[in-house]
Amino acid sequence: MSVPSKRKRGGCPLCGAPAVSAHAPFCSQGCRDRDLLNWLGEAYRTPAAPGDTEAQEIANDGLDTP
Repeated sequence: MSVPSKRKRGGCPLCGAPAVSAHAPFCSQGCRDRDLLNWLGEAYRTPAAPGDTEAQEIANDGLDTP
């Protein structure tokens, strides 16, 4: 069974505008840059599997605390 997509097929994942091949899968350099900033600013996160000790060690290493 397939999961319905939240955006139109071939559309920009950020704004939904038609994608441009030079910036695929985005519509412009601006959306590409916004997506990169979202990753760098940790707005996107990948879930860790339960019992993933390496992910827990990284989370508890104290580097993210001021």
